[in-house]
Amino acid sequence: MLSGLRLPSWPAPVFDAHRRLRGPYTFGGSLLRVLVPVALERSPDVVAEHDIEIRAAAPDLHDRVPARRQLLDTRLSEEERILVPAPRRTLRIANGITEFIRDCGVISATIVVDNVHEADETDRELLATLVRRFDPRRLTIVACSSKAPDDLFHGRRIVSELSTLGEPENLAARYVVSDGTLDDPRAMAAYRAVPPAERARMHDRRADELAATGEPSWSLGAIPYHREHGSDPSGAGVEALWTALDHCMREGFLEAAADLGLRGLRLAHPGARRWWNLIQGTATALAGLGRRDEARELYERARRSSLDAEVHSASAYGTAMLDARHPDPARRDLGRAQGWINEAIAISGLLPDRPVRAFKLGFDLNGKALIEMRGGHADRALTLVEAAIKLAETDLPPERHLIHRMVLRANRAQLLGMLGDPAEALADLDTAIEIDPAYPDYYLDRGNLLFQMGRPDAALADYERAIRLSPPLPEGYYNRAQLLLATGDLDGARADLDHVLELDPEYLDAYINRAGLLVQLGLDEQARADVVAGLALAPGNPHLSCVLGQVEAAAGHLPEARAAFDVALTGAPTLVPAWANRAMLRYEAGDLQGAVSDLTQAIELQEDAALYFNRAIALRDLGRTAETVRDLRRAHELDPEDPDIDTALREAT
Repeated sequence: MLSGLRLPSWPAPVFDAHRRLRGPYTFGGSLLRVLVPVALERSPDVVAEHDIEIRAAAPDLHDRVPARRQLLDTRLSEEERILVPAPRRTLRIANGITEFIRDCGVISATIVVDNVHEADETDRELLATLVRRFDPRRLTIVACSSKAPDDLFHGRRIVSELSTLGEPENLAARYVVSDGTLDDPRAMAAYRAVPPAERARMHDRRADELAATGEPSWSLGAIPYHREHGSDPSGAGVEALWTALDHCMREGFLEAAADLGLRGLRLAHPGARRWWNLIQGTATALAGLGRRDEARELYERARRSSLDAEVHSASAYGTAMLDARHPDPARRDLGRAQGWINEAIAISGLLPDRPVRAFKLGFDLNGKALIEMRGGHADRALTLVEAAIKLAETDLPPERHLIHRMVLRANRAQLLGMLGDPAEALADLDTAIEIDPAYPDYYLDRGNLLFQMGRPDAALADYERAIRLSPPLPEGYYNRAQLLLATGDLDGARADLDHVLELDPEYLDAYINRAGLLVQLGLDEQARADVVAGLALAPGNPHLSCVLGQVEAAAGHLPEARAAFDVALTGAPTLVPAWANRAMLRYEAGDLQGAVSDLTQAIELQEDAALYFNRAIALRDLGRTAETVRDLRRAHELDPEDPDIDTALREAT
């Protein structure tokens, strides 16, 4: 931990967050450019621990912060980079930057962030994370805006900072040198009065100046802006926008990627190579943002404007995935998805180049496997994935498409696990991890499989490996908490669940599990707070409703408890704890037959000694002796060491 590292004192440093300047992380990157050089001198280990986050948010620091954890994907050619980062990767980056600032020892700092209303989504998320996780006595953020952005931050615009390489007197030139961010009606009017050809030359000069600085971050914001308004918008402009989009897709900056792509498509010539690149990248970004109708329209535009077979195959595949991957199962159209993926497979199978055909066809077969799996046909899905693996092994050069091979192995592992073959599934996950040992997600998958196989120590090692390989990873801590709960380390599990919700306050399953754990620890009011927070995210959630029922019952609010259990069972009729807890309520209310009925439902779903014991007590009170003895004997078989069961059985017989 560094001590006493301070940002410049008041007047506080001002960071302009306008996304037109440096694109995603315009603010975050500027802050890191101030902090990282000092941290490198005083504690380089802290910088190294956050290499992924720093390099993602501040590409200008790549030469000073080497990649300690580098994915295979970053070393491959454009056509082989098929992985799209997780939608919430930027939250991992925001938390990593927050922890870097914490660990590099910034104390009692105040910073001003201007133009928050024009900030990219990455900077808004970072600001929200900093505000949430830092005590304002240590880090105070003054967020300034001419508007109130999404009710996250409020304030008046007190600073107008031009990002300039000089401050020309001419108002129109000042507007261009501000990279179009100058909020001055006189400057904008003067700019519009300049003849179009001269305006284009002004943008060309500004883009050249920024490129000459050698700072890559300009290529994500200002340079594309100037090139698209310069003298060659359909050439240099499209190329600059594509370069920025490609970078943003690799990093998972989907909002920026969609914006860049749509701007590029207004300039690109239909049918050109970059036009198709822009359509494919933009559609992928829009799909990741949930803007599926817009993505579908782009694929339709590609089909109408191109005669290229690969374009038609990829468009059909992309359209199929829009239907198959809808997050709401009720809104998936698997039949329509089958139609589109079959078209993709038919076209890919006719491609003349053997390696291209093998890759494209294998990719499409893998997509069809997803559709079959979501339709409940894991056996059919496995056959398709194995066909794709065979194509890769026989028709692709050994050194090509390694990520494709890795994904296929991991997908086969998932299917084998579903079909009850954990040993073969484990072998495939081992192979996937060998292909890219720096990819964290498959360590989580392998850890889950090892845990299911009864190997908790090996599972724990994989969870911790995933945590080390990634920026702060809520899923890693959540999975480890699950394991710790199962092995009886309640304090460790609670600490991990606390950290999950510190990293991601919208992690619903963490609220569910922590609420249940808090009830187990007798901390009912804290459990109630988690239930309230979780239900705000998912009203009527059965698991949270079940915990709410337990909390209400413990507080003596029996009608409220019964109502909560009823809600839980309406939403999840197979939820054993809800049946068991409602049975206890009914027993206490004197409804012995109702208690027996609920416990019978629970036992049919899951045999458990405690369930048989409790049903035996209710049956005893009903005078049904033979059934009482039968239940007690079964309870004793399931848990022969329980003294209460043993005593009750001896008394009953």
